Amino acid sequence: MVELKVEGMSCQHCVAAVTQAVQDVDQKASVKVELAGGRVCVESNIPREALAAAIEDAGYTVVA
Repeated sequence: MVELKVEGMSCQHCVAAVTQAVQDVDQKASVKVELAGGRVCVESNIPREALAAAIEDAGYTVVA
């Protein structure tokens, strides 16, 4: 399980965009987005750096 702190998410469209970005890297990834806390939890075998890069490519900022 990888937990990322992501800035810039504010709505369900953001949730869908972040989820899609992660699943573009790993189709089988389980993604849980908590808007209020700005947290994204991903269950995947893909390295954290690749997941963070995918989220950033979707227009969000990964801060931790």
